[in-house]
Amino acid sequence: MAKEIVNREENYSLWYNNLVIKADLAENSAVRGCMVIKPYGYAIWEKMQAQLDKMFKETGHVNAYFPLFIPKSFLSKEAEHVEGFAKECAVVTHHRLMTNPNGPGVVVDPDAKLEEELVVRPTSETIIWNTYKNWIKSYRDLPILVNQWANVVRWEMRTRLFLRTAEFLWQEGHTAHSTMQEAVEETERMVQVYARFAREFMAVPVVVGRKTESERFAGALDTLCIEALMQDGKALQAGTSHFLGQNFAKAFDVQFANKEGGLDYVWATSWGVSTRLMGALIMAHSDNNGLVLPPKLAPIHVVMVPIFKTEQENDMILAKMDEIKVGLERLGVTVKIDNRDNLRSGFKFAEWELKGVPVRIAMGPRDLLNGTVEIARRDTLEKISRSREGVEEFIISLLDTIQENIYNKALKFREESTIEVDDYDTFKEKIELGGFLLCHWDGTPETEQKIKEETKATIRCIPLEGYSSEEGRCVYSGKPSKGRVIFARAY
Repeated sequence: MAKEIVNREENYSLWYNNLVIKADLAENSAVRGCMVIKPYGYAIWEKMQAQLDKMFKETGHVNAYFPLFIPKSFLSKEAEHVEGFAKECAVVTHHRLMTNPNGPGVVVDPDAKLEEELVVRPTSETIIWNTYKNWIKSYRDLPILVNQWANVVRWEMRTRLFLRTAEFLWQEGHTAHSTMQEAVEETERMVQVYARFAREFMAVPVVVGRKTESERFAGALDTLCIEALMQDGKALQAGTSHFLGQNFAKAFDVQFANKEGGLDYVWATSWGVSTRLMGALIMAHSDNNGLVLPPKLAPIHVVMVPIFKTEQENDMILAKMDEIKVGLERLGVTVKIDNRDNLRSGFKFAEWELKGVPVRIAMGPRDLLNGTVEIARRDTLEKISRSREGVEEFIISLLDTIQENIYNKALKFREESTIEVDDYDTFKEKIELGGFLLCHWDGTPETEQKIKEETKATIRCIPLEGYSSEEGRCVYSGKPSKGRVIFARAY
């Protein structure tokens, strides 16, 4: 294959990097730590974005846009928030360049220093809550259910395409409510939206849970999350939803006249997912042949490859393929006919396998004569020959089967990689093998930190569903525990 990738079993990290680059998803840019998302990779992100946007709007949210630049003083207003992001902030200090008086090129104009330095958006709570102060006067102005699709900058020192870059794309929801109960319900609603998206569209069986106090978002009273398990046994946080209490309302003095005629501070949430979902999609399903894309997020559902020796054969095969393409597109299936005449069919097969197209249809002279096509599934690499009659309906059914099979395979892997561990020696042994370790924890940050220091494993979440909550003894300290949590090494 022209674009061979390293075996996953030999070097998982290099396999991932190979796959991202050789499947034309993204590449490193001239700006350190930043990436270029290529058209094929961006097409997948667009499908994610479109579906999530639809789900947000179905729950009553609307989109807006807020500035990229945040006055430095805004971040100082919420102490825990600024402390959480300070080390990752990029800061704008000047607004103009000038010709270098001492040689070629340009330098910063010393007379163009900003009166107040601006932070390049690491997250938008501060600029948004400063804005909400102007929008909210009465309980009649609430709730505000706003989302924005944007980019953010967090100056990471160690980067990896999609998983951790200095600039990345995301959405961030920021809502304002008149009661604590309403804000808590919003926090829970949105983490479940993320979970449904991950399961039904990404085919990733995530666990919904609560972060420990030390793992919460900076400035939040509570953080809910979805956690996914990658094929190398490491966890990936795929989305978070935060109950912010009244912290930001108090920091920016956002009060409203309540129904009783008094003044109260507004209750807040924020929630977001990013292009990190692309990394999750790649690592959860792909293999040594390349990407494996769930049909619901694949930019191309079906690729058709003609096999021929003569121009006449090619013309006749392409005519039949056009008929099938029209029928499939009428049913909402995206189809590409690969009619490049300078590449052999074997090369085309390998290229489309690498790009993860769910279904491949091949047709040669014998198929033309017999009224058949060869259909290959990307998820299992199985091939079947079948009649062209009714092939459109067959493909629709097959795409549903592939979506379900990809999810079930990932779920089986997670279930087989999740074990209960009750003593620390076994914990240290099993964590080397990867996977989710369900363990009792005494609830103290000291124990959590000790385990992290000694094993590099963190508490991914306190599961909200699907796992036992019986009381027991902490795997590390032996102190009483109210229930099991999920430990894993993570990205």
